[in-house]
Amino acid sequence: MTHWTLADLPDQTGRRWLITGATNGLGEATARAAADAGATLVLPARRTDRAEELNREWGGRHEVVHVDFSSLASVRKAAAAISGDIDVMINNAGVVTRRREETEDGFEKALGVNFLGPFALTNLLLPQVRDRIVIVGSDAHQGAHMNLSDPHLRGRWSIFASYGQSKLADMLWGLGLSKRLAGTGVGVQLVHPGWVLSNLQSAVGNKTIESILATVSRPVAQSAEKSALCNLFAATADLPECSYVGPDGFKGLRGWPSLIGRSAEASDPRQAKKVWDLGVRETGTDAVEFNA
Repeated sequence: MTHWTLADLPDQTGRRWLITGATNGLGEATARAAADAGATLVLPARRTDRAEELNREWGGRHEVVHVDFSSLASVRKAAAAISGDIDVMINNAGVVTRRREETEDGFEKALGVNFLGPFALTNLLLPQVRDRIVIVGSDAHQGAHMNLSDPHLRGRWSIFASYGQSKLADMLWGLGLSKRLAGTGVGVQLVHPGWVLSNLQSAVGNKTIESILATVSRPVAQSAEKSALCNLFAATADLPECSYVGPDGFKGLRGWPSLIGRSAEASDPRQAKKVWDLGVRETGTDAVEFNA
């Protein structure tokens, strides 16, 4: 069986990629591969010092812009600072919180950083996007439900409800965005990168539990470089519109990029419309509805 590998990544010379969350882990591995393939990068980052360090390492031809997805004001400022066409936009940045927190706009933090901030940035930059938008979701959405009566989980919060709902929101956002962009030449793809060691377990806040989780996870987790193949595949391969890409191994924890299944709720256009409306209401941004 033939697998999609880094050798299958097409030459990206002359193309411009915007990748959020590129200062570490999965995002850094994705950005490094794109840069090595010739792409010029736009790196919106909270840690601009780290982004500038990577820019120098990758040839100094890339653009670093400060953004903090927990602040809509920061998102708007970043969008205003980014000019020129964007061929590929990868919404990769994300967060897991160990307790309930709020952004400066009063959003539950995981929902704000993982969905509402990227939703706003994408809508604001949409006129500049020429080819493809990739949204990094997660199979954590599989056991989650949208609490649309209390999306910020003020009544009842848990780390799993918080993260799962934020990733389900990403899945539904992608579905809604894909519908709106039908016929424009800009495609949308969704990604589950698999289990990247230390992403979730490092947010627990208890060193003993984190150590146990890391030990248990190590046999099934995979490197950021291997997980980044799913992002790169979704960004460049010839795929059906709004596919869901993830590892082909056991329970999607690791493996090579492939098309995988999503939950019934993540496939529901009615839920997608409700999540889109939530995004518009909370961020004050929208996309042109070509085919809504």
